[in-house]
Amino acid sequence: RILVFGNSYVDIKEGRELMLFISQLSKKLNFQDFFCFVMQVALVWLLAFTNILLIRGESNDAICKDRFKLDPRPHSVSILEFGAVGDGNYLNTLAFQNAIFYLKSFADKGGAQLYVPPGKWLTGSFNLTSHLTLFLEKGATILASPDQSHWDTVSSLPSYGRGKRYRSLINGDNLLDVVITGDNGTFDGQGAVWWEWFESGTLNYSRPHIIELVSSKNILISNLTFLNAPSVNIHPVYCINNFYNVFSCVDSSDNVCIEDSTINVGHDTISLKSGWDQYGINYNRPTTNVHIRNLSLKSPTGAAISFGSEMSGGISDVTVELLTIQSSHVGVAFRTTRGRGGYIRNITISGVILSRVDTAIVADGHTGSHADDNYDRDALPVVTHVLMRNFTGEGIGLAGKFTGIGESPFTSICLWDIHLQTSSESWVCSNVSGFSDDVTPEPCQELMSSPSSCFAGGGIYGGDTAARAYYSW
Repeated sequence: RILVFGNSYVDIKEGRELMLFISQLSKKLNFQDFFCFVMQVALVWLLAFTNILLIRGESNDAICKDRFKLDPRPHSVSILEFGAVGDGNYLNTLAFQNAIFYLKSFADKGGAQLYVPPGKWLTGSFNLTSHLTLFLEKGATILASPDQSHWDTVSSLPSYGRGKRYRSLINGDNLLDVVITGDNGTFDGQGAVWWEWFESGTLNYSRPHIIELVSSKNILISNLTFLNAPSVNIHPVYCINNFYNVFSCVDSSDNVCIEDSTINVGHDTISLKSGWDQYGINYNRPTTNVHIRNLSLKSPTGAAISFGSEMSGGISDVTVELLTIQSSHVGVAFRTTRGRGGYIRNITISGVILSRVDTAIVADGHTGSHADDNYDRDALPVVTHVLMRNFTGEGIGLAGKFTGIGESPFTSICLWDIHLQTSSESWVCSNVSGFSDDVTPEPCQELMSSPSSCFAGGGIYGGDTAARAYYSW
């Protein structure tokens, strides 16, 4: 923008140029004129920053508002019609497979619904089809079989490497228009035995998830309870237009909304990923355009919200807001390591209430194992343009720990209006830079540089064209 005062004007591109201009102008003006000018500049700066926050929020808010239209399915059948028995002992895999095969014939007729009545429906792995609603009635529980022989093996995902893995309980590949919902029905992964096998090192392949959808579009999962996952509850990967009211591990997916959930799990409650080392770099499918809001989270041994560490395809343009985080190990975590490549950028997290959390914020550049020994040690990840604002916390152990990578420091980490009651050392920082304002306890010096660091190169809102146009100094 061109600042004009009397006969003085200059094209301001960065914050430091503004400060130099003000310094020079102070020598030319009397005190009253100079004071008025500084107040006007401060007001413009405040309005610009406020509008950026509003523009950014409205941009990602559309993801949750613009859900695809849900029309009633013209056809519906009950799993009972295919010989299923809901006693918790009878294996219903064939019944589910036959029902889905039958409903596939209605895909071009408006789709169909598979109704699961109250009962305990034991099953092995089965696949969904397009234009399908899977509805679990109140009191209905789909039980995953604890017998390994009831789980097929499949090839590894291309962004994660080689080797086999167990197929998830509920699967979909290249699907369109799938709804998994109910009247608070339940998926029980009966995962305790899988965790025992995993911890004892007796598993030959990677553990299954409860639901995994691959390369699918227009997915809605809501009004359900997920228990005892063998690995992850819901794993959408390479998907577009996903809407969830339940826990999810979002992986290399675009246009994702996660909202209105209460989640209590043993590890990370919500995690964003995008591939592992050279496999993720080569596949090059980011997680982007994600809106997460209105969640109550508890993770005693993990993070409430985590980015990475598998982020080699990139993670960007994520808005997280209105969180309540209780009794957790970490509130918000950014994880990566040398060899990952990729990036985490353009992240906004706001409106967070924390209680009894060991560490409120963690950004760690030295976390995570590698797919194999062939990873590129020179593939350095980039973590930049992260805004966290309006945090309050009580019973916090450590306010924040930021440990970047020497050759690729974390940059433009910006903290505003954060107030945490801590019981120990407040902040730990190395190989990180950014800006903070109205933060208690006072952050480390690395996070107290010029505010221009938060906007350089398009700023935190680099993915938002309207914001860049508005705030272009």
